[in-house]
Order: sequence, then structure tokens, then C-alpha cells
Amino acid sequence: MPQSLPLFPLQAVLFPGGALSLKVFEARYLDLIGRCLRENSPFGVVCLTQGTEVRLPGQDEGVRFEDLGTLALLRDVDAERPGLLRIRCEGGRRFRFGRASAQTLGLWQAEDIQWLPEDPPLPPGAALQGAADALTRALPAITARDPHWLAGAARPDDAGWVAHRWCELLPISLQARQRLLALDDPLARLQVVHAFLLQQGLISA
Repeated sequence: MPQSLPLFPLQAVLFPGGALSLKVFEARYLDLIGRCLRENSPFGVVCLTQGTEVRLPGQDEGVRFEDLGTLALLRDVDAERPGLLRIRCEGGRRFRFGRASAQTLGLWQAEDIQWLPEDPPLPPGAALQGAADALTRALPAITARDPHWLAGAARPDDAGWVAHRWCELLPISLQARQRLLALDDPLARLQVVHAFLLQQGLISA
């Protein structure tokens, strides 16, 4: 795995196995996507905590983002018109980085990458099965509304996968999503989601 990684700071949290669609028009990111296509390489998505997604003159010093993010793997690129790309990515492995610096055109580069462990495939278990069952029931309507919402096959028997999909769906803050992404234990992540679903009356005890 690489020890340095180009970054795409967004007002969003990408989860492993999740789908991300982006409209790319800034020169720095057009250059990044072109490089990723040529080299068959990924980039990192990190959540913005200060600043905006579109670069403004002299803004680099005011941009802040989380030091924990998710690898983005390009799955589809469509050149809608010159200077505009529509891309779809799939979330890969989580990572932390030690430092980041602004490069040419304002593209951010992370160094000293630490690759975090992937979730082991664990069943939700009887206590958390309600969250998995509720997601299974909701999936047909969700995918009918957005056919690209799932990046791969559904895995309702995988606690980490179920937790990640709920984290994408629930009306929670970016800060809450980031904290859930940072949890290394998939069952602990699903426990938090399960408790929220119970509190909102979306599932029963």
C-alpha cells in the first residue's frame, strides 16, 4: 500500500464499500483523475472541517480536514463535456496520515500513511439483527430510487457492511459519521447505529 496519497477533501464521509458520485471541474482534480486513470491508482477522501470544497484564491491556509479518511477506487468516468467529468468511486480501506501539504494547483498530498485494519466479516448477532433486517427491507426502495447507491453486492450478514450503509442513510452530522468511521470494531459501530434506530422508532426491541 502507498505511503503517500493525493487527497480529495469533501463535505462528506466515504465509508468502505460505499458509492460516491462526483462532478469534477476544477483543474487540480481533473489532473488528479487523469493521473489516476493513467496509473490505475486511487486517491483518498477526507472530510472537510473548515473551508469549502471549491478552491478560492489564497484559501489553502484556511482549509482543515480530518486525518482519517477512506481510499476511493475509480469505478466509472464520464467526460460529460470538455472540462467536466462525472465519476463514480467505491470506498476502499481506511487510513490515517501524519501530514498533508498543498501541491501544484492546490492539490493536497498526504504523507506517512497508516493503513487501518479492514473489518473482519462478523455476523450482526441476535441482539443487532434488527438493524440488518430493517436495511434488507429498505434496500429495494433505495436502489429503485438510486441504482448506483450500492457499490457492490448486498451483505446483510456482515455487521460492518450493515453499519456502513446505515451510516450513509441516517440523518446524522458529518462529525457523527466521522466518529463512526473511526471505530475499528464493526460490532461497536453497529451497536451505535442499532441504538439510534431504536431511539428513532425505526426498529423495535
